[in-house]
Amino acid sequence: MGYVSAVPVPQARARTATASGGAGSRRSLAAGLLLGAVGAAVVLLASGQTWAEGEASVGGGALPLTADGQDVTGLPAALAIVGLAALVAVFAVRRTGRLLVAGLLALSGLGASLSACLGASDSAALDEKAAQSTGDTSATIDALTHTAWPYVTAAGGLLILLAGLLALRYGRLWPTMSGRYERDGTPRPRKAARTAPDPDRPEDLWKALDRGEDPTRET
Repeated sequence: MGYVSAVPVPQARARTATASGGAGSRRSLAAGLLLGAVGAAVVLLASGQTWAEGEASVGGGALPLTADGQDVTGLPAALAIVGLAALVAVFAVRRTGRLLVAGLLALSGLGASLSACLGASDSAALDEKAAQSTGDTSATIDALTHTAWPYVTAAGGLLILLAGLLALRYGRLWPTMSGRYERDGTPRPRKAARTAPDPDRPEDLWKALDRGEDPTRET
């Protein structure tokens, strides 16, 4: 009577773990790229919109003025560009370099979000525009209102931050941009050595002469 072994096969488990790890790295890679790209686009778009509106008093009248995100602070847009560069650079470096770039990506998103929140209630940009428009350095803005665009910018910064956190957590599993162009270490087949021309075959002698070889020289 035969016996059936109950010992599990380790190869099957290894293949399953490898497959699940590869699927997880692909999902995190796709999510990181999507979050980083969308976040940077949102920051750049929203920082160019109107953040604050108000009126400056001029000769008994009111002059409407607006300030966009670039007028209030240019930091979110600048950090979004840094985040895009870091997102691309993640795939060009390895090991410690990848961790450093992923940290830069996360910090750029955090900085963009914080600076946008700080500028959400800013009035200095409109006061400066009022002084320039009226020629009165003491001019201020009346009926000051703020839009939701600073918070949209902050949300875009948070998306960049999430992309950086994903890169910090799963970046070691992501492929490297230059990996496909590197040699895989397998030996390349050598070209077969040319045989000496057969003196009994005139066509071989002529071919050797065409190649600049001396068919009479022994190898």
